[in-house]
Amino acid sequence: MSITAEEKTGLIKEFGTKNGDTGSPEVQVAILTKRIATLTEHFKTHKKDNHGRRGLLKMVARRRKLLDYLKAKDEGRYRELIKSLGIRR
Repeated sequence: MSITAEEKTGLIKEFGTKNGDTGSPEVQVAILTKRIATLTEHFKTHKKDNHGRRGLLKMVARRRKLLDYLKAKDEGRYRELIKSLGIRR
């Protein structure tokens, strides 16, 4: 259900603004997006996993807050991020 360390490292390298950047909103949103996609696949086979679904909803809300923050800070970075991640909003 979770992402591997290699996947996480790849996301940090791809979306980080500098070397070892794990705190920028871009990196956090990318990691959350990957985790959300993984959990969404999990729920296709485990329809009654309501405890896990609650965690998914919390992740979606956290990603939404980070995206709202980034949009308020720098709309260009926001647009570039949602375009590269394929998030529809």
